[in-house]
Amino acid sequence: MIILGIDPGTTIIGYGVVEHSNNKMRGLTYGVIRNSGKDKLADLKSTAEKITQLIKTHNPDALAIERLYFLNNQKTAMAVSEMRGVILLTAAINNLPVQEFTPLQVKQFVSGYGGADKKQVQSMVRLILNIKENIKPDDAADALALAMCGYSRPERG
Repeated sequence: MIILGIDPGTTIIGYGVVEHSNNKMRGLTYGVIRNSGKDKLADLKSTAEKITQLIKTHNPDALAIERLYFLNNQKTAMAVSEMRGVILLTAAINNLPVQEFTPLQVKQFVSGYGGADKKQVQSMVRLILNIKENIKPDDAADALALAMCGYSRPERG
């Protein structure tokens, strides 16, 4: 089973692809989609195209995405929500089931502790996926953690 994890943002969107087989997980790829932030519609379109390419390249069984629970800045919350909507629509167009996880759920699954900080989560992601180098930027590590969570919930949708 292959899961595509997405950490939504506006100018930086993390992605990670994790394969689960024989009770083991391994990271296939990770990185970020970078947008200029200068032209919202162009950024939305570019992100949809890049997510579609990731789906075509890796043929995942599901997409795991962070569920937004709140943001302090209303303008940022709206922009991230719009990008998240494009990502969800792209998954739907590609008939890809979606799983949503809160940051707390991700931290609990990956580290066993809902109060884990980013460094602890990244350490566990690297350990579980046997990744030697530091995962940069944090958005990519978060996306891998989301992809790992995709195995914790076998139901889709």
